[in-house]
Amino acid sequence: MMGEPLTYEKALAEIVLADERYVVLTAENRAAIRELPARLGERFVDVGIAEQTLVGVAAGLALRGRTPIVHALATFLTMRAFEFVRTDAGLANLPVKLVGGVPGFLSEANGPTHQALEDVALMRSIPHMQVFCPADELDLVLGLPVVLSSPHPTYIRHNPLQAVVEHSRTCKIGKAEVFAQGYDVTILTYGALFGQAYQARNLLQAEGILTRLVNLRWLKPVDEAEILRAARQTCLLVTLEDHFLTGGLYTLVGEILLRHQMMACVLPLALEERWFQPALLDDVLEREGLTGPQIAGRILDVMRGM
Repeated sequence: MMGEPLTYEKALAEIVLADERYVVLTAENRAAIRELPARLGERFVDVGIAEQTLVGVAAGLALRGRTPIVHALATFLTMRAFEFVRTDAGLANLPVKLVGGVPGFLSEANGPTHQALEDVALMRSIPHMQVFCPADELDLVLGLPVVLSSPHPTYIRHNPLQAVVEHSRTCKIGKAEVFAQGYDVTILTYGALFGQAYQARNLLQAEGILTRLVNLRWLKPVDEAEILRAARQTCLLVTLEDHFLTGGLYTLVGEILLRHQMMACVLPLALEERWFQPALLDDVLEREGLTGPQIAGRILDVMRGM
């Protein structure tokens, strides 16, 4: 039985209020931290709708020994301010923490301009940048102390979804969380689609398909050993993500397999060079064929043809 959930805002407040090195910043986006500004006083900065300035200010604070925690919409934080993230935070290897709001399908009713579907590809291309994509708010809270204590810049896909599992309390940088073992299929996923992957795994088990489920959590550094283990031990790898096919998990898995000169059967479930039609999350999942039952059905179709 899960206890009272600790929200991201409460977990962040506990950490930053106890250590004056932390400064929280935003570009007029306080959805995840509504109560925190009043409590932080001068250690809270809102630069307005100016993401490039936001990252530049954060880098300057980091050079002065602070740990800035930046909040903005993921699409603008990773694209509009990309050069600043790359040059000011990444190349300088500063401990700037970038919290991207409403990434991927969590953008829901917003149109293409607000859909961050290439954020992982962009952020993992930056030298020194770490990329943390928690499965839900509990996963985010568990990883927060590790993220904030890292000396490196880190991009975090903010995820307020309720947990459908009890996560491992141990969250280490670059280590995946293996929820279930299986030797037929491995579902590799991260972020908001973890709940659908968990449901799909249970449905596949009921059909006699032994399914391994891996919550990668970190896409940089990624748990390469776990991905290689899955490639060796299961017949099919499924990469599941609310991201463009190019540059995300599917590309990452391909890079790893090629680097180790391994062959594997891979089923990618992602968006291919198109945005999704704006709608509430449940409707987006249904339309894109990425609900738990739909994922299970697509995997079964591939398994029957193998």
